Amino acid sequence: MSLLAATDWADFRFLRDSAGLSDSALSKQLTTLEEAGYVEIRKSFVGKRPRTSARLTPQGHEAFAGHVAALQEIVARAGLAVLPQP
Repeated sequence: MSLLAATDWADFRFLRDSAGLSDSALSKQLTTLEEAGYVEIRKSFVGKRPRTSARLTPQGHEAFAGHVAALQEIVARAGLAVLPQP
């Protein structure tokens, strides 16, 4: 979700490589997010090669923003302004 929140459309290969997932694992995650209404999937061809891209829907952006706000609240309740550096 964070990768998709930072871009308009993201190529499947970029998402797979950035997240360190297998093709099947990413495909399952994207399908689940699409079924929830959080992600839109676009399938096309470049020459004879299939291309899959994804982007967050408005509902997906809203859900992600809510998740980030909840994480920020957890951090604030813990009294941490910034996460400690390793």
